[in-house]
Amino acid sequence: MIPKLHYISQGKTVDEHVENIQKACSAGAELVQLRLKNIKANTVLKTAEKAREITAHFQTRLIINDYYQVAKEVKADGVHLGQNDTCPLTARKHLYSWQIIGGTANTLEQAETLLAKKVDYIGMGPYRFTLTKANLSPVLGLAGYTAILEELNTQVPIIAIGGITIEDVPEILKTGVYGIAASGEITTNFNRIKDFKKLLQDDVQEQVWTAYKNENHDR
Repeated sequence: MIPKLHYISQGKTVDEHVENIQKACSAGAELVQLRLKNIKANTVLKTAEKAREITAHFQTRLIINDYYQVAKEVKADGVHLGQNDTCPLTARKHLYSWQIIGGTANTLEQAETLLAKKVDYIGMGPYRFTLTKANLSPVLGLAGYTAILEELNTQVPIIAIGGITIEDVPEILKTGVYGIAASGEITTNFNRIKDFKKLLQDDVQEQVWTAYKNENHDR
């Protein structure tokens, strides 16, 4: 099963993306996604090679956003495909059998389509408004996740994404999502990775959250 916490890389330059992936891995990230947009494919490949070297050292899983050819070339653990990216069925024909495919969904219909195309997980969002992604889809909020997951009724992991902070985690988990993807919340403080991971542990969210609030109350 895939990790419950996904770190989505950020950076003003490709070098910053690599540096932040290094920091995330050092802080205990179990899965990172290299997300580069509007970058030449050869630059993405070179950056992915650096990211693969880092993640291999830490035994962290690496997902490449969009560029499935790059994911195959560097032997990443998988690829994540947005609604306007390559069809998962097409990508599957080119990838190794052990590489996973994730897809992005904002609606029940999009999620059902991804399931029909045999994705390994779904990144569903956004939870709230975020500047991280251009052309943002409608915000789902807690009610949106709850409504979609009740209808979807799937064992495929659903990863909530989009402007999520550490404080949001306990309530989001109650909707039935499997895990959380975060970008800005982690990039601004990589120590939050351990807090996210504690909150995502099965059956201990409430106890951990209470302890977290008490510990950070006076900060």
